[in-house]
This record gives sequence, structure tokens and C-alpha cells, in this order.
Amino acid sequence: MINRLLSTLKKQFQPKSAEHQQVDIQYQDPEASAVTKELEKVTTPVKTETVGYSSPLINVGYGLSPGKQRTHNEDAFFTLTTMFSFNESEIPFGLYIVADGMGGHKNGEIASELAIRTIVGHILKEIYTPLMSLNPKPSDMSFREVFQAGIEEANTEILKNSYGGGTTVTAVLILGDQMTIAHVGDSRVYSIDREGNLEALTRDHSLVKRLQELGQISPEEAAVHPQRNVLYRALGQGDPFEPEIISTVRPDSGYLLICSDGLWSIVGQEGINEIIKSGKSPQQTCDRLIDAANDAGGPDNISAIFVEIS
Repeated sequence: MINRLLSTLKKQFQPKSAEHQQVDIQYQDPEASAVTKELEKVTTPVKTETVGYSSPLINVGYGLSPGKQRTHNEDAFFTLTTMFSFNESEIPFGLYIVADGMGGHKNGEIASELAIRTIVGHILKEIYTPLMSLNPKPSDMSFREVFQAGIEEANTEILKNSYGGGTTVTAVLILGDQMTIAHVGDSRVYSIDREGNLEALTRDHSLVKRLQELGQISPEEAAVHPQRNVLYRALGQGDPFEPEIISTVRPDSGYLLICSDGLWSIVGQEGINEIIKSGKSPQQTCDRLIDAANDAGGPDNISAIFVEIS
């Protein structure tokens, strides 16, 4: 997919000639209709109501709190949202990552920072920079392979530099009409449609989740299990692991919530859904989600990124 995108971009960066006024835009939402206006040679007032993007608009809210019972924050997050508009085509780009440094592990805050810095650097180098280059060069790596390599490199850096620290990492990449999710640990990605239906897109790599899948304990028992925070898959713990990577079509509209367990395990899906339904903006919704976790005791660090696609 990245090869096709970069090849198309390379053609589109070339100046139009009089003989070729029509450009074949291959990488474009078929339902989108660009709003354009030919510039006149004299200055005229701009009608702002006619200016806009034909591609989905992405608005983002984000927040982080140490909680009520911890003295420092081991969570980290990253957000980047851009829109590339050219030649009557537009490509939305979004990268959203939450990393939860493992509680009880030395240097968890260093591990979460290293994970995000390494993965972001890898994505920007392999995907974003080629996308914006004047002379795009096709990549031999798929989005899945880019994430795989970035997470493996992050794991190596944590083992070398975090001295026993560990972290989860949950990332969402939006590029054009494609969405890729990479996930290790028990932070989560939720999808929420316009009707308010909430669905977890990731699976927890925790002991209690595995016991649930095997039918040995119920969800109610998992919520109070003494080992509910034990992970069998995390960065920086030395054991070989395979990240969970999902590629799918980006939702046409709706919401995404990327958050640490300090939010979802305290507020619960029903509480999250109620706050989202009554939210007035992505930032206000995110603030209220974090406040709800703190109001419920805030036993853990809390981080959240709330993405609205419209």
C-alpha cells in the first residue's frame, strides 16, 4: 500500500502541462468531493464558508494525570495530526500512542518514554518523511512491518537503557483511508460509532484476560483478581513476544479512545460511554474521562487520547 501511495505522490508532484490537465488521483476517498476555487488576478474577499477539506476532519483531545495515589507518572503519550492537501487531493495523517510504564518496575517512566521516542522516530523515518519528500522513494516495508521493526527496536532500547523497566505500548496510525493498530500489554483502543456503540479493538495481554479466555474466571472475578495487573506480554521484560498488529479501513466517522488501564479499569465501559455521549468536544471529553478516574480514587496513572473523525 505504501508503495502505491508514494508512486502516486511522485507523479502528482510534477508540474501540470497544457496537454495534461487531468490527473489520475489513485489515492483518494471515492466519496470525497474537493471544494476548490480558481484564484482571480485581483484580490477579492475570501468566503470562508466555502473553504474546507473534503477528507475527514480529525480533532484530538488528550490528557495525563498521575492519579490520586501515586507520587510520579510513569505513563507517556504522543499525538500528531496533519493534513496534506495538493492537486485537488487530501491525505489525513494521524499518529497516536499511549505507553504505560509498568507499576512496581524500576524506571517505568524511562521505559515508556523510550518506547514512544523509538516508535515515533521509526514511523516518521519510514512513512511520514517519504510521504512529504519532493522525490518520494518507495519503501519495501508495509505498515505492519514498520510497526514490527519499531517495536522490536524499542524493546531493545529499553533492555539496554531502562535497567529493569517495562511498558505497554498501544499505537494507532491513520493514513488516508487506512488505519493500523499496534499493541503490546493492557492499554486499549476503543472504537465508538455515532450511535454510541463502544467496542474494544485490542486484546489485553494480561494473566486475568487469558484466564477469562480459557473460561477459568468470569469478568467479575477478573476485575478483583489479585493478579489483574500481571502482564504476560510487555516491552522491556526480556522474553520474546509478538506485538498484536491490526490493519483495517479507517472509520468514516466516529471516535477512537486510546488509554491506559488507569482509565478503563476504573471508569469502566459504561462510564466511558456515558461521558463520550454527552461530550461537547474531544478535549472536554478527554478531561472528563480523566476526572472520572480521579473521582473514583485514581489508584493508577491515567492517560488518554480521544480522536474524533467527522
